[in-house]
Parts: sequence; structure tokens; C-alpha cells
Amino acid sequence: MNEEIIIDVQGLNLWYGENHALHNVTLPVANRKVTALIGPSGCGKSTLIRCFNRMNDLVLGCRVTGDILYHGQNINGPDADPVELRRKIGMVFQKPNPFPKSIYENIAYGPRVHGIKNKRDLDEIVESCLHKAALWEEVKDRLHDSAMSLSGGQQQRLCIARTLAVNPEIILMDEPCSALDPIATSKIEDLIEELKKEYCVIIVTHSMSQASRVSDYTAFMYLGDLIEFGETRQIFENPHKELTENYITGRFG
Repeated sequence: MNEEIIIDVQGLNLWYGENHALHNVTLPVANRKVTALIGPSGCGKSTLIRCFNRMNDLVLGCRVTGDILYHGQNINGPDADPVELRRKIGMVFQKPNPFPKSIYENIAYGPRVHGIKNKRDLDEIVESCLHKAALWEEVKDRLHDSAMSLSGGQQQRLCIARTLAVNPEIILMDEPCSALDPIATSKIEDLIEELKKEYCVIIVTHSMSQASRVSDYTAFMYLGDLIEFGETRQIFENPHKELTENYITGRFG
């Protein structure tokens, strides 16, 4: 990889109680690229992505060894600030989860929490983030309507806009299209292509075709192990491991 590495995972192990869920995972993540995590259900994809912003801290009995370096600093080190980390590494979940507030307030909420109170500044952030999330033209005349009135695909793009509002560097997406129809999925995929011009995007997906369409790099995981990692085209056209080939060609999973 010749790109700038923004996250460098080194020898990561994770346990939920007695369950050893991740086994010695080592993975470089390039900035301003899309990295897809693929593999069958229960293989550790979501567990891994939740390590990047320390969401697993909230799970009772979770224990982690190894290093996750973000700009060279260990995110699990004693000086790391989980709150600041989650601002810089935002997350979009499988099911759209807008706040039960207006469209405007969904996006303004984060900047307000971080001390931005001026209405003109908030207006600019809201409009800019809705533009980046390809939603502005659809909602600009109803910013004060409830976010719950939006379609599922619009709600997911709103959640992406809400993530962008606190100025992250990395956007984690945990199966962001699994609850969406094909048209809404296509819009999210087009959006991912635009987002990588400014952000690092890491996406968990069960869809082989989606991974091949949107990602620059792909990591194949199986039973807590990282089996293979490389450029997406190489992984899908010329995988080095038989297990990878068997999964991609549909022989299992």
C-alpha cells in the first residue's frame, strides 16, 4: 500500500468473556479510500469495526489486547479520549436511527454539543452536511419537519449527514444498506464514492457485489481470523487463499 495509513491494526485480539472473537488481526487502513470487511455472519466484522471507535468498551466483559494506531497513537492507550475519538471516527449503523427531532436538529445536535451556538454557523453546517450526504435538494424546504417522516433511505443519508456534522476523519458503516431497497442502496453507494474524496470509509457488508463496487480494499474474515486482505480487484479476481475463493464464489457462507 502506497497510501497514507490512517489506522494500523497490529496483533488485535478481543474476548467477550470466554469467547475469543478476534484472533491476532493485523490490518492497515488507507486514508481517503474505502475498505470493505466481508465474511459470513458471526465472523467478527462488526466486532472489528466497533474496535475502531471503542464501541466495545460498552460491552460488559470485553477485553482487548494488541494495538490500534490512529495517526500513530494507540487508541486504547491511557491518554486516549474515547469521546474525542468518537468525534473523529463516526459511525453509521445497520438500521437508520435518526433522533426524534427535526431534520435540522438532527444535524445541529452534534455541533451544539461541541460548543457551536451561533445560528448562522449552525445553518451553514446543516446545509453543507446535507449537500455532502446528497440530501439537501430533497429536504431543503422541510428542514423543520420530523426526521421520522423521511423514507428509510433518506433517514440513512440523514444519519450520514449527522455524522459529518462533527467533522470526522473516518466514517464507519456497519451494513448501512441492509434495510434499504435497491434504489436507496444505489444512492448510498454513490454517496460513498463521493465521501472517500474527503474521508476514510470502512464498510461492513454481506453483499459481495457491493464490496466489489464501492471499495478500494477488501478484508475477508472468517471465524474471527483475517484470512486475506488486499486491493478489491485482486481479492475478487485472483484471491491468494482457497478459503477466500470459496467464499467469494458462493461455495459457503
